[in-house]
Amino acid sequence: MSRKIPEKWQSSVKAVKAVQVAFDMDEKIQLSIRKQALEAGISPSEQIRDILGLPTNKRPKRPRLTVSLSAEDYALLGEKYGLSAEQQLEIKKKLMDDLINYVDGSLIE
Repeated sequence: MSRKIPEKWQSSVKAVKAVQVAFDMDEKIQLSIRKQALEAGISPSEQIRDILGLPTNKRPKRPRLTVSLSAEDYALLGEKYGLSAEQQLEIKKKLMDDLINYVDGSLIE
């Protein structure tokens, strides 16, 4: 028996059927592909698709940086910023400020 997929999920069906392929290759090759992707303003996976002659999205769908934070990380960061670990939005704002200040400081040097 086949279930009908809810209409709001229909656009995700294609992505669900895709299979992710991981490559174990020399670090120099990986670094080169990552640098090329960064310079082109695309993700490394889009760069690989371009190299292989596959269709690509020229612009990332959501150009952003990500980091995974555990409950322990939030506790440490909360302590650093004088916030409780539950104040995740405020912690995120402080993190963004730290990252901006880090980049601004490195550009000055």
